Formats: sequence, C-alpha cells, structure tokens
Amino acid sequence: MTERFPTGIFGLDQLVDGGLRENTALVVVGSSGTGKSTFAMQFLMRGIEEGEQGLYITLEEPPEQIIREGEIMGFPMKRHHDKELFFIHLKGQNFKKMVDDQLPQLVKARADFDIRTRVVVDPMTPLIWASPDKLEQRELVSKLFETVKKLGAVLATVEEHAQPGVTVGEDVLLPLYLADGAVHLEYYPIGGAFNRTLKVLKMRGTHHGEGVYPYMFIRGVGIVVRASSAEMVVEEGKSYDEVFDEALKTAEFIKAPEHVVQKITAMKDHWDYDYSPEEALQIIFDTYGLQ
Repeated sequence: MTERFPTGIFGLDQLVDGGLRENTALVVVGSSGTGKSTFAMQFLMRGIEEGEQGLYITLEEPPEQIIREGEIMGFPMKRHHDKELFFIHLKGQNFKKMVDDQLPQLVKARADFDIRTRVVVDPMTPLIWASPDKLEQRELVSKLFETVKKLGAVLATVEEHAQPGVTVGEDVLLPLYLADGAVHLEYYPIGGAFNRTLKVLKMRGTHHGEGVYPYMFIRGVGIVVRASSAEMVVEEGKSYDEVFDEALKTAEFIKAPEHVVQKITAMKDHWDYDYSPEEALQIIFDTYGLQ
C-alpha cells in the first residue's frame, strides 16, 4: 500500500484516500478570496507539526507579509522562520533562470538532508504569464514541478479569473494538466459560514471524493472541509462554550498533542458562527486520528 501523509487541511484527507503520496505536485486553483494562501500555509504548518521542514517560494508577496498574514490566521510561522520554515522571494526575477538554474542548485544543496520537505509555490501564476509562448510555459511549469518534487510534496497556487460557477478557465489548464492532483476552490458572496466550496478535480492513483464540499475558515485552525451534505442548524446568538469545554476535556483525557489543544482553544476564542462547532471539532479529532 502506498504511504500517505496528511495534507493538513481538515476534512480533505478523508476525500483523497488518506492524504498525499510522496513527491507529488498538487495545484490549488481559485479566484481571489477563496483562501489559496491559507491552504498553502496550513499545508506547510502541518508538515512542521509532523517534524518536517517547509520551503515557501513566493513569487509576489515578501516573506514578512506572508508571516504577518499567517500569524493573523493563527499559524505560528514567526516561531519557525529560519528554523523549520524557509522562504525564497522571487518577485520580479527572471523565472526561466530561476527554474533552470537557481532551483536545481537549491535542490542539490539539500540532497544530503534526510528530512521530508514540503514546498509551496505561491502563486505560480506569474510563472505561467512569464512567456506568451505556450510551449515555453509548458516547459517552465513541467521543469518546476520535476525539480521541486525531488525535495518532497509540492503545493502550487494558481489564480483563477473566471466568475463563480464557470468551468475552470483556459488560463489554468496547463498547471492542472501537469500536476499530479488539483483542487478547485470557489467563493460565493452570499453570507454564512459555508459560502466557499472545494472540489477535487484530479488525484492520480487515488480514489477521491467527487462532490462539491463546503469549507469554512476558523482562526487558529485554518480551513475545515465538510464532507457531509446535511444542513447545518442556525441558532443565532447561542454560546457554544460548553461544546468547546467538552472537546477540551476529551482532548485532555485522550492525551491529545499540545498543538491540537491549542487549535481547539483558538476555535473557542474566535468562533463567531451561528452554527454548532461540533462537526468541525469532530473533523479535527478525526484528522489527527483521535477518538
């Protein structure tokens, strides 16, 4: 049986046969506001929880801004910066030179490190737009994936410019085709907790869920995906402290890792939905294999 490791996205592993395979490239496609960067940060931080290292290749925002945004979301990126979490900022550089020369040198330099590394390329869109020639675009993206997959699993975000509900646009077809897996995020500005949805478009060698799954953002936790299609009951103004306190007691009883307890505590502090957190809490417990 092929070894799988967790994506870090709560609820997603249940949809992709338990997680990702080694040395694969996953593309996350979505328009602005869908949470692609949150997805990327969460992916890296779960790796660090598992004793891995993370490499964040940013083609736009500087590392300082990414760290600030991560801290706001509740990811302790500053604590791990230059220890287990490393950044490469490539804005405005010659992407072809980066893919042809810089990245292979980086991978070669890390070849002796006996530690799994997760790599994020966020966003990959400038690389695709670096050349109007389709063949050169294909070569750049293909070589990027081929090179960084030698370090470990790769997650690349791609900005989509289609309207909600429209089939994936032509501008993102190339990375979707060349990646081993692809996830599509959509945002519907209609209010409520579950106004964003996730669909697994492809996952090579993996049986995956084929539905459209709602997901929500929880500060201190990140993205939580609902595999259930059941309606959530709205109870306006209700306090859910008892639900969280019971979850914390359960976590203490089963000796859950401290980072899990911290996530539940952060959920309690920041929960502002009119939905019970029970399902989200159960997804988190299930993701960490805690019963």
